[in-house]
Amino acid sequence: MKLYGYWRSSAAYRVRIALNLKGIAYEQESVHLVKDGGQQHMENYRAMNPTELVPTLVDGDFVLNQSVAILDYLDDKIPNPPLYPVDAGLRAQIKALVLDIACDIHPLNNLRVLQHLSGHLGHSEQERDDWYRHWLKVGFTALEGKLQRTAGTYCFGDTLNMADVVLVPQVYNAYRYKLPMGEFPLIDAIAQRCNALPAFQEAAPEQQPDAV
Repeated sequence: MKLYGYWRSSAAYRVRIALNLKGIAYEQESVHLVKDGGQQHMENYRAMNPTELVPTLVDGDFVLNQSVAILDYLDDKIPNPPLYPVDAGLRAQIKALVLDIACDIHPLNNLRVLQHLSGHLGHSEQERDDWYRHWLKVGFTALEGKLQRTAGTYCFGDTLNMADVVLVPQVYNAYRYKLPMGEFPLIDAIAQRCNALPAFQEAAPEQQPDAV
């Protein structure tokens, strides 16, 4: 497998964690989201992924974008260790946590949104960062409330699952943008427990070959 991504991309970070947890060997291909005006906009990458976003997973002749779709594909292809329970209700609840982060929190703070705020709309760096923290706080407040009902060692009980895979990159961003994580003790504690595991440590942005 080959993963096209960027060291600081939250979505690519998720996929690296899952690949590591599954023990899948893969090659990384860096798509620098800032250099050269954003390499994701270049013709050769756009031909493979017209959304001009990362990550893209290539598995032989099979090409797939969208990190959550990639995560589900990996879990179906390499079922052990499973990242979803067999029970349909529990699986749906975990998928809801995944989508809370991947669909409601992350897109508002995606790089292209931040670039539009500071570039085309002329907002200052402070205003851009305030935007980031505001929407992250809104999302984390709701997520903390849900975790009060579901969390054990991890996001849903005591077994590592897909919600944890998606949570950790978002917490990384929260620290990067100086969101006060003391307001979200459950989220923070779960992320710390995950980050003690080798699969998460090896997937960390600073450990990637294109980290600068």
